[in-house]
Amino acid sequence: MPILVKDIRLALDDDEASLGGILARKLGVPLDALVSFRVVRISLDARKKADIRFVYTVLLSLRDAALEATLLKRGMPNVFPAPAVQSEALSIGTKPASGRIAVIGAGPAGLFAAYTLAKNGYAPLLIERGKPALQRAADVERFFAGGALNPQSNIMFGEGGAGAFSDGKLTTRIKDPRAGAVLDILASHGAPEDICIQAKPHLGTDVLTGVVSNIRKSIERYGGETRFETTLTGFRFDDGRLTHITLQHNGVEEHIECAACVLAIGQGARDTYRALKDAGFELTPKPFAVGVRIEHRQEEINRAQYGKAFEHPRLGAAEYRVASRHCGRGVYSFCMCPGGYVIASSSAYGEVVTNGMSRHSRNGVNANAALVVAVSPDDYGYGSLDGMRFQEALEHAAFAMAGGDYAAPVQCAGDFVLHRRTRRFGSVTPTYLPGVTPSDLNELLPEYVCSALKAGLRDFGRQLRGFDAHDAVLTAVETRTSAPLRIVRNEPGEATRYGGVYPAGEGAGYAGGIVSAAVDGINAAEQIMRIYAPILPREA
Repeated sequence: MPILVKDIRLALDDDEASLGGILARKLGVPLDALVSFRVVRISLDARKKADIRFVYTVLLSLRDAALEATLLKRGMPNVFPAPAVQSEALSIGTKPASGRIAVIGAGPAGLFAAYTLAKNGYAPLLIERGKPALQRAADVERFFAGGALNPQSNIMFGEGGAGAFSDGKLTTRIKDPRAGAVLDILASHGAPEDICIQAKPHLGTDVLTGVVSNIRKSIERYGGETRFETTLTGFRFDDGRLTHITLQHNGVEEHIECAACVLAIGQGARDTYRALKDAGFELTPKPFAVGVRIEHRQEEINRAQYGKAFEHPRLGAAEYRVASRHCGRGVYSFCMCPGGYVIASSSAYGEVVTNGMSRHSRNGVNANAALVVAVSPDDYGYGSLDGMRFQEALEHAAFAMAGGDYAAPVQCAGDFVLHRRTRRFGSVTPTYLPGVTPSDLNELLPEYVCSALKAGLRDFGRQLRGFDAHDAVLTAVETRTSAPLRIVRNEPGEATRYGGVYPAGEGAGYAGGIVSAAVDGINAAEQIMRIYAPILPREA
């Protein structure tokens, strides 16, 4: 029986090759008693800055099964029997599909839904309003350089969704075993294999764009079809069940017979939200958070987190997560990007909205994170689209404050606290492109958001040295931390008022982040597979 050994600690300068000897000593067995072992998890414990350690979890086998049983009976700390692999066979449906199985949106939820369907013989039709990853990246670079915004090909729309231009974090709090499958699929399509063992894996934009393209190519190889620069414009129902979808490409509409549709639109598809409301879908507002992006020099974050070891080559760029409360509201960091960049995430004319991204190396000069305050329908209204309108109002106001051309309003943290317009920057240079306009963000954000951010800065300065530095840069506005509404679905995952439509992912209000969105997409695909029979042979 394999044995799981946790909490094996190596100092920064220890060689990983010493793991075998450490395991043997911990278990009290000769080194040659180990048949094999493999690392299944690595994390970093930097709580004691004078003694930073890598923490390993290892799965091993011994030559003698009786010795394994004896060790497990001893009840040694952090030594356990290996957990049994739980594999639940999916019951595949037998009903012939009357039309295509469609997936709307090629973000994480849509890509993984389409991949699951394609691999199992359903030949899905994957619809994406934006462009393939490489063409999309070119459009984004032109926009960052001061070119025109393409409202169909930008940070929000295109192959890979918004997650393709981010830090590419693959951590998740969900316990669904499909999360491990997501990492395996990413690794088999070009992601570094160590994402499967790192406690806090990430990919970075430069790796993600290639990986998502490879997944799409697998979908096509398994029999699926992809249509880019194509928009969902409507549905047709018969007795409350989906029969057709309407698509538009280059101004030409097409009606396609459709048995089921995974609706993985992403939270930037505001026109689709409006169309869903007009079509009678049940939408409800939900809480989210708004605020700014905060930038520090990455070196200062490294010093604060790692102490004297901050330059050690094995440590890399440090992360952080801070949280507090003010007047009953959560104030917290979100989507932290070590060695990253603040980016323009506008997807419609006349709006400025920020996000963060990193390359896989995380070698940028600055660290950035969203610094946000929780808001709820009590703040913006209980209408289904009121939260979205609240976001839009802030984004349009940010565009106007910065003077147009998609520059962003910025302010040093110290000036924000003192309610005065920033005149010059200190050690932190803003990274946002296409440009910034020094401003007073107190005139942009609601007063309750400003007061909570100021209280948060004070608290976080105590939690992380230098966080509240005067010259930390705030860039506005951060509004799309999560979807402002939920497309209501029933227990089998269908939209409550229309059978055959499966809302999924972050845009539907049921996920947050790459892995949880991908898992939700897989779940939607599996629900469809339980009903309908494949049309092609299933892949091994």
